[in-house]
Amino acid sequence: MKTEFKNLLDLSEHFPTEIDCIEFLAKSRWGDMPVCPHCGSVRKIYKMDNGKLFKCADCRRQFSVRIGTIFEDSALPLRKWFMAIYLLMAHKKGISSVQLGKDISVTQRTAWFMLHRIRHAIRIKSFEKKLTGTIEADETYIGGKESNKHLDKKTENTQGRSTKTKTAVFGICQRNGIVAAETVENLNQETVQSILMEQVSANIVTYEFNSYNGLDKHFKSHDRINHGLKEYVRGNIHTNGIESFWAILKRGIFGIYHSVSKKHLNNYVDEFEYRFNTRNIKDSQRFNKVLMHLNGRLTYKSLIG
Repeated sequence: MKTEFKNLLDLSEHFPTEIDCIEFLAKSRWGDMPVCPHCGSVRKIYKMDNGKLFKCADCRRQFSVRIGTIFEDSALPLRKWFMAIYLLMAHKKGISSVQLGKDISVTQRTAWFMLHRIRHAIRIKSFEKKLTGTIEADETYIGGKESNKHLDKKTENTQGRSTKTKTAVFGICQRNGIVAAETVENLNQETVQSILMEQVSANIVTYEFNSYNGLDKHFKSHDRINHGLKEYVRGNIHTNGIESFWAILKRGIFGIYHSVSKKHLNNYVDEFEYRFNTRNIKDSQRFNKVLMHLNGRLTYKSLIG
């Protein structure tokens, strides 16, 4: 059922009609046995309207393959939705709503809502599973104005650590593995260490930030890199993995999206986290993977409310 797509043209040729998209989506959601979203029955499901609708023999209610997914109540054809998903997954730094609107011929507002629906489907529940091995922990700040930054005399680097104008993002990276990141209200010792102690069962590597003080009491080992002394790698001790993720995240936000509100920032973090954690598979495989996790309706009112 899964198909390889080398580019957008291959995707378009594989799904020439809406029926092709419906059949592919139904197969992705239910396999060979459609499931009634109203009563959960699989006993007998009829196809209606040339395959565009289904009807359950038990509860006698009709339903479409879109119900209960991010496509529900969308008037757009699934072909455009499939293109939007492929483009978002294939562009390593994301795609703006302006550009997506041009590419699939919809308004910028519609494209913006589509992108948020896709992010809603692929949202990552960060820190839901303990990471093991060697774990790099780090934090970054997103947003704020250049005028609010100041020079740190110790590191001679321009810093902007105030959460009055910026949003803090905390992340952990399994060495040569996955990343888990999310926005947090603050980066004090209580917040940072409670996350680490709940979600990490491993060796910790950090830099000299005060919030990491005392981690050696809770973990097998806690190694630190001293950025203040311009130390970035000491043998196998470094935080290059999580810092690489921050670099990709910031290039995408500043270069593609330009500005992101605090309200929606976590959705963008999920987007980049998803692509980073699936970086070793092909774009077409990532597309197929997304279609298997589409449950969860998102309305425009709840998005902006």
